[in-house]
Amino acid sequence: MLLKFILTLLKVVIPLITRLEVYGDRDKFQGDNQIIVSNHIGILEALLVYYFIDRDDAIVLLAEKHKGHWFTRELARQVDAIFIDRYNADFNATRKVLKRLQDGDVMVIAPEGTRSPDGSLQEGRFGVSYLASKTGVPILPVAVTGTEDRVVKSKLLRLQRVPVVVRIGDQFTLPPIRGGDRRVILQEYTDEIMCQIAALLPPEKRGIYSQNPRVEELLRQS
Repeated sequence: MLLKFILTLLKVVIPLITRLEVYGDRDKFQGDNQIIVSNHIGILEALLVYYFIDRDDAIVLLAEKHKGHWFTRELARQVDAIFIDRYNADFNATRKVLKRLQDGDVMVIAPEGTRSPDGSLQEGRFGVSYLASKTGVPILPVAVTGTEDRVVKSKLLRLQRVPVVVRIGDQFTLPPIRGGDRRVILQEYTDEIMCQIAALLPPEKRGIYSQNPRVEELLRQS
């Protein structure tokens, strides 16, 4: 399977191009069924999370805009990827993801939906909150620094390894939504997810969540 080959290739390539510092228990990546959430500042950090996963049932999400390219379509078919509209409610993709999560697969996703232009946390979107509350699947927060595209490109052009820091948090779950204002609850859940990531980041990278009281509470608990 192509996905298995790619994951194996990452095991070789990532140590060659990065100088990794990992804080937290790497074994947490091997949870039976979970949604791994991280900040999104460059292409490399998504690959890093896959690098830590020693399983070939990861749910690969690709932006809908890439569906028009034959190579991307073929790659998606080979790795059983799901195309998703990042900017609109994509019920078809959501149903597919829900089914695979319920079947025991693992998902890696950035709740921000797109790369941060300045490297700090942007506002999270509701998608992960909905999936986690609907399935009861645990969420594992991860924070990555040092993977900005411009930094990675500069280092690699000079044949230097990229210094990267990965911080692994603790799993948590979101209760199902049973009444109340669904949008308000999803916003609360999304804020919780983003604050969990923010608490793992340096202060200058916490973005719009830097002043959130929940981040301070999580930092006191750590």
